Amino acid sequence: MPSVAPKTYSFEDLSSHFPLVYPIPHPKTHPDLITLKDLNREEDLLRNPDSFRAWWSAIQSTKDSFTAQIKVEKPQDLPEEVQELLGPLASPLARRYLQRTTYLYESALQTFPTSFKLWKAYLEFRMSFVLGKPFIKKRAGGKKKFPEMKDALEEEQDDLEEWDACLDPVVGWNEWKALIATFERCLMWLPNLPRIWLMYLSIFTHPKCPPAVSITHARHTFDRALRTLPPSLHFRIWVRYLLWAERKGGETMVSTYRRYLAIDPSLSERFSALLLSESVGEPRPLEAAKLLLSLARKAARGQYLSPEGKSPLQLLNDFTNVVEKYAEEVGMDVEGTDESNAAIARKEAEDEATAHSAVEPASVDGKLIRIAGPPVSLGADGKPLPVYDEDEDILSPRKLNIEQIIKKDGLEMYKDQAGQLWTGLATYWIKRGDFDRGRETFEKGIKNVVTQRDFNQIFEAYSEFEDSLINAMMDGLEDEDDDDDKAELEEEMDRRMKEFEELTDRRPFLLNDVLIRRNPNDVQEWEKRVALFGDDDEKVAATYTQAIETINPRKATPNFHRLYINFAKFYEEGGASGQAEPDLDSARRILEKATKVNFKQVEDLAEIWCEWSEMELRHENYDEAIRVMQRGTAVPKNTKVNYHDHSLSAQARLFKSLKLWSFYVDLEEAIDTVEAAKAVYDKILELRIANAQIIVNYAAFLEENKYFEESFKALELFTFPISFEIWNIYLSKFVKRYAGSKLERARDLFEQALEKCPPKSCKPIFLMYANLEEDYGLAKRAMAIYDRATKVVEDGDKFEMFVVYIAKATANFGLPATRPIYESAIEVLPDKQTAEMCLRFAALERKLGEIDRARAIYAHASQFCDPRVNQKFWSEWNNFEIETGSEDTFREMLRIRRSVQAQFNTEASYLAAQAIAASEGNKPASQDDEDYDPMAAAEKQASGGAKGPAFVAATKTALHKPQETQASAPVANTDEIQISDEED
Repeated sequence: MPSVAPKTYSFEDLSSHFPLVYPIPHPKTHPDLITLKDLNREEDLLRNPDSFRAWWSAIQSTKDSFTAQIKVEKPQDLPEEVQELLGPLASPLARRYLQRTTYLYESALQTFPTSFKLWKAYLEFRMSFVLGKPFIKKRAGGKKKFPEMKDALEEEQDDLEEWDACLDPVVGWNEWKALIATFERCLMWLPNLPRIWLMYLSIFTHPKCPPAVSITHARHTFDRALRTLPPSLHFRIWVRYLLWAERKGGETMVSTYRRYLAIDPSLSERFSALLLSESVGEPRPLEAAKLLLSLARKAARGQYLSPEGKSPLQLLNDFTNVVEKYAEEVGMDVEGTDESNAAIARKEAEDEATAHSAVEPASVDGKLIRIAGPPVSLGADGKPLPVYDEDEDILSPRKLNIEQIIKKDGLEMYKDQAGQLWTGLATYWIKRGDFDRGRETFEKGIKNVVTQRDFNQIFEAYSEFEDSLINAMMDGLEDEDDDDDKAELEEEMDRRMKEFEELTDRRPFLLNDVLIRRNPNDVQEWEKRVALFGDDDEKVAATYTQAIETINPRKATPNFHRLYINFAKFYEEGGASGQAEPDLDSARRILEKATKVNFKQVEDLAEIWCEWSEMELRHENYDEAIRVMQRGTAVPKNTKVNYHDHSLSAQARLFKSLKLWSFYVDLEEAIDTVEAAKAVYDKILELRIANAQIIVNYAAFLEENKYFEESFKALELFTFPISFEIWNIYLSKFVKRYAGSKLERARDLFEQALEKCPPKSCKPIFLMYANLEEDYGLAKRAMAIYDRATKVVEDGDKFEMFVVYIAKATANFGLPATRPIYESAIEVLPDKQTAEMCLRFAALERKLGEIDRARAIYAHASQFCDPRVNQKFWSEWNNFEIETGSEDTFREMLRIRRSVQAQFNTEASYLAAQAIAASEGNKPASQDDEDYDPMAAAEKQASGGAKGPAFVAATKTALHKPQETQASAPVANTDEIQISDEED
């Protein structure tokens, strides 16, 4: 029975098909290259060997013919693995197609060896049988013409060629070599065309490129491309070169990137990330750290701009992240760090000594010639090159002194990031296993930061470290079997827990230290520090002493004087706990020292003296309290000192402190004689520092002690409006005390008060003056005072003053005596108040039976009253005419009303009238209101409904309209009466 096992193919069986195109196929070596159908083509090419069109047509027709045959070709009876190995050359037809087309291309190239079109088509044809069929990618939008290298790498990474079903590089090694040889022949003829080079270089990025040519030969080819092409085209080569190097990784990538960064450092950050990536080889953290440190320093100097938009601080943070992650590989150990720090300190000391050494300049501005020192290297621009720094040399194997770098490049430059930098440095030591050095770093950071944010950051990291260390010890304790080691570990853990508790207890003190370092003149923080020590008298006293010695009085925050006062109370009350003996002598020494401090505010110094005196009072040392105040209020010879002149010391201006004198006078009133208190008051008045309250208190004190005459002394220290209240109290008390017994003196006082009193304040004084004359003087003088007041007070008070004047005149002399007052008021009052006064005047005349005078007053006041706004006035005049007038007078009233309305009938006045009416809650009257107007109804009834005037007896229509019907008239004059020419 025949076997049905599938046929197996050996390597020899598969490789026996190759090479196909080397040597180049020719009819002599390959008789099947030309068939009978091709004779006409060959004869045509022999007749026209120099016709490019003939050659191109022959090649294209051959390709079209074979493409059609391949489409209808039956699938090969080959295993799938074999087809994958042979790729595009799996079928005999495809191999024959390759040979025949290669023969034609090679024959054409012998005639046209410099044709780019022919070479490009030929190379693409050959690549399709070796590399496989390329995938055509669709792009959204176009490429940038001159992109940055970072963007170009990303775009090129997306645009790299991809192929389908390539020829296996082992089975078809000869075909791969033949393809590379073809590219080399092409570049011999066309060396300056970048497209040919890019096609050639794409072979090396093929995923199945043979190792024999994918590394060394590829690198040499990239180098030849850079040497051959002009510099303007290098950008296109470097993009492929760098991507190829990233795929290879290892030393190849590092060497390639180093070469490129020498001409363009913009990819330094990408290179540092590749150095740390495990996908391209073994990480190189030392080189990456040095590169990031170099970038951070250059960025800080303005010599580097990050393509990714990173600031110098962000670059330094990237460096610290590398240091924390690869602490062992990057940084020195403790011994190396200490030696390096000592060497740096010695060098700085030498440099400082050299800098202080005297150098004789050769000119005014400095030395003309540099006569000493090592040679200085200059760059192409003539400027000195940067000094070599081994910390930035990525080729140097020396590790970094992380402490010195963090101090120099971090803490000195980015003071606001101190917390993060100190935490990173401590983490570095912890990662190395040097826990003691890490604790020292945490403690040093806490003692150096000056912001609460940095302190919280360091303290939280410190606490987390101690907590994690204790947890690790507890886990180790559970796994420990040896009793001796277990006991030692327990002892170590107890010690760590005790230190952790102490650290937690120290937190308020450490935070207070930070805030005091931030501002040593912050009084409130020193007070908080005192409160933290509680009942520890020794530390409280030391804190007060340190605060007083540290704080600058001119820069201190408010309430610096309270420190001295609280310090004195500390000794006065027997310490913070109150259990010690009171020490008044120490308290007096502290207050004595405080009186010599130049405080920013004089009031602070005054409070020191007041507190000192109060302390003596609390201990019943009354004489000493007065002596203290006498010392504080001592007046110098030169009293012409400006209290607000801050160029003078507080002590020089203290004698003008009203706060100090007020306390002194209160003290004298309480425990000394009246004469002593009067002397203090007189001294205050002599220094001219008294305020209104002092004057009032002095007068009340004298009145209380029966010094009535002295309490009524006229004082002119103040001007209005401050003196108004003093005069008000003074005059009221004088009148109450003496009534009419000293009438002439009282009049003099009132005249003196009114002499300089401004109009807005004199009304109460005039009223008090007039009441004095009414009660104890002459009514005629009182009327004169009221008349004078109506001319002096401000406009806003004149109406009220006239009302009072009229009321008093009516009470004293009767109604007729008020006519001159009304006339005077009408002349001086504003328009609105004039109308109101006219209504009152008219009412007076009606009471007196003077109808014509009342009508004249109404006519005079009408010019101030807009009928749309002042409805009250016109309503009263209307009622007046109905009750007392005639037809002629009523017509005259209506005529005047129309005239006044025409006078006010402008757009601006109309809008103003509407606004005023709306604000007062009035609404325009409607047309229907005419039916309810008594005058209009009477006119219609008399005329039989026809238009025209009519007379109505006043007694029949003497009715007042309800308040709600007296609405404002509309814009049209509804009261207008049409008078015909015949009636005139």
